[in-house]
Amino acid sequence: MSDFTLWGFDASIYVRTVKMVFAEKGFTQFKQVPLDVLVGEQRTPEHLERHPFGKIPVLDHGGMRILETPAITRYLNDVLPGRSLVPASPRDRARMDMIIGIVGSYGYGALGNGVAGYHLFPDYVGGKSEEKRNAGVKNGRKAIKLAMETKGTSRFIAGDLSLADLFLAPLAFYVSLTPDKDVVFDVDGFAGWWATVQALPSFTKTQP
Repeated sequence: MSDFTLWGFDASIYVRTVKMVFAEKGFTQFKQVPLDVLVGEQRTPEHLERHPFGKIPVLDHGGMRILETPAITRYLNDVLPGRSLVPASPRDRARMDMIIGIVGSYGYGALGNGVAGYHLFPDYVGGKSEEKRNAGVKNGRKAIKLAMETKGTSRFIAGDLSLADLFLAPLAFYVSLTPDKDVVFDVDGFAGWWATVQALPSFTKTQP
């Protein structure tokens, strides 16, 4: 199972999600080929053959190419040994899938582009826009609030540690580097979850 190639650089939120899955599975026998989206390396003809929309990560394994982080992480969870990161019960799987969807559909744009992009890499998101920043804070808090409401009294979002936590954690990391972190993170239940996630070896080992 050593013929895994992961395309994408460490600063990518979703590449980190994939690497956290590898780490949680205790699997290190993969090759990573960095592609820096900040300088446009994802738009080369070579990468557009891998992913026609010029996105990262991309995973190659055993002659199969897998695009999009939800598909990649589900695949890795299935083929790698170790504790499953997909809950056994239908209800907890639904909790996990719901928050993965919320992060991808609403959280990434709000928190990754609107908040983190404004402060940390404005050129990549088309320059600083106070309107987008304010919308990012507002909608990002909505996404985090829903994640914490879904978590309820559980330690993690879907009961035990699951892919949902590994999707939200890298996004929260970048927000934590910005002056907006206190406002965005002012959500019931978030502080405890964030402290727990930050202590995970898979989180510390994959920090960009």
